[in-house]
Amino acid sequence: MAKILITDNIQLGDYDFPDMEIDNQAGIEREALLKIAADYDAIITRSRTTVDAELIAAAKNMRILGRAGVGVDNIDIDAASRRGVVILNAPEANNISAAELAIGLMLNAARGISRSDQQIRSGVWDRKYLGQELNGASLGIIGLGRIGSLVAKRANGLGMKVMAYDPYISRHRAESLKVALFDDLNKMLKVSEFLTIHTPLTDETKGMLALSELEQLPLNAIVVNAARGGIIVEDALLEMLKSKKIFAAGLDVFVLEPPSIEHPLLQLDNIVFTAHLGANTAQAQARVGSEILERTVMALRGDFSRGAVNAPALDPAVVELLGEYLNLAELLGKIVAQLASGRVRELEIEFAGDFGADPEPIVSAVAKGYLEPILDEKANYINALAILKDRDIRVSKVIASRSKDYTSQILVKAKGQDFCSEVAGTVMANKPRVVSINATPIEIMPEGTMLVCSNYDRPGAIGKIGSFLGRADINISSMQLARVGKDDLAMFVLTLNKVPSEDTIKGLRALTDVLHSLKVVKL
Repeated sequence: MAKILITDNIQLGDYDFPDMEIDNQAGIEREALLKIAADYDAIITRSRTTVDAELIAAAKNMRILGRAGVGVDNIDIDAASRRGVVILNAPEANNISAAELAIGLMLNAARGISRSDQQIRSGVWDRKYLGQELNGASLGIIGLGRIGSLVAKRANGLGMKVMAYDPYISRHRAESLKVALFDDLNKMLKVSEFLTIHTPLTDETKGMLALSELEQLPLNAIVVNAARGGIIVEDALLEMLKSKKIFAAGLDVFVLEPPSIEHPLLQLDNIVFTAHLGANTAQAQARVGSEILERTVMALRGDFSRGAVNAPALDPAVVELLGEYLNLAELLGKIVAQLASGRVRELEIEFAGDFGADPEPIVSAVAKGYLEPILDEKANYINALAILKDRDIRVSKVIASRSKDYTSQILVKAKGQDFCSEVAGTVMANKPRVVSINATPIEIMPEGTMLVCSNYDRPGAIGKIGSFLGRADINISSMQLARVGKDDLAMFVLTLNKVPSEDTIKGLRALTDVLHSLKVVKL
């Protein structure tokens, strides 16, 4: 019988696992925990318990580590992975609560509920205030993932016309939710009377709603952010609220939390706040406990399909045989995700040559790498393919009939309705190497920040780009050139010493006399 230790206060709900012994010692002190940790097959914690290398070493028989909730900051993931301990969490448990809060902020902002409440408490009875109805209004959703989808269902129930911008969600998925999917964010903003954000904070989404984007909204629009601080530029939102171009807003998140009492947004009466309470309902907390216990039991029985944060589950023999090809596959996935020029419907992975073992784990490695630039949750070999399936992205595997120019090669294609981006690579001297991009042969060491450019074959073209980067205090670490194609376009890849700013990227794209296309790839 497997033994599970509970170290923190967690609502486990009603459970019936006759093949498990569950020992609830919530609040156990560290010294006592270190003494008994070796007796358990699994440990479940919240944020109070620090699961560091010392505790992991003491828990000699631990196979599973469950973290109730989303965050894993209190866990030494590397130490657990080296020991072969699978870490689980339950990030979906608060989805309904987060979606309902967004709807609540929307209603509050639209009807001035908090404003009226504060006025009544100060002796003001204002019946002249006019709010706005949600029924019949257009709602733009940025991010149609788990929470965004739940918001869409509830908004449809309120009679709203629901739209979404999410380049990683298929049209089929959007249609099933009765959502009109936009490929262009600005086009959606222009017709969004309400706007709500449900996307992770990534390099791509940080500051994505600046003044130029907010100005696209119709007059008297209402904006809600219950996702992450930093997606909306706060100064821009302040300007739009003060000028009354935006009717009202609702925020559950800030760039810096908690905000200072002097924060300019806190001085306005047409914005409502909550203190990052998206997950804070009794029901969500109860689900967190019951779900992490259920997932821990499933993992102890051999099912790792739900909630795995790390992936030490690959057979060490497989890891040894495939070696750097797994690392290469992740890099190729990351690269093709950032090269794609539209909504991806299919990832095709082609193998050529001999890999020394069944290359199936390489498929999961590509999927993991592909997801990394677009998610704030950590994908791994266990859950990556399931996440792609949820996003309606098909994954296919092709075995080439003959080897390419190298002993073994992996080619990854990201296919959309009217585009196909691809990157190929191999392993040379035990190091991953890119050997072609978009069918153009070019050898690159994939590392750091890379600019993948196509340029017109004109004298001084690359020198002009190099000078521009120099003025931006960016050094070129390496440069690789490809031959000129039939269309008089050449390809070159620059590896940079740091990530260029948005202004620098905009400046480079403005060099239309020499640059035909530019993609920034961050590894």
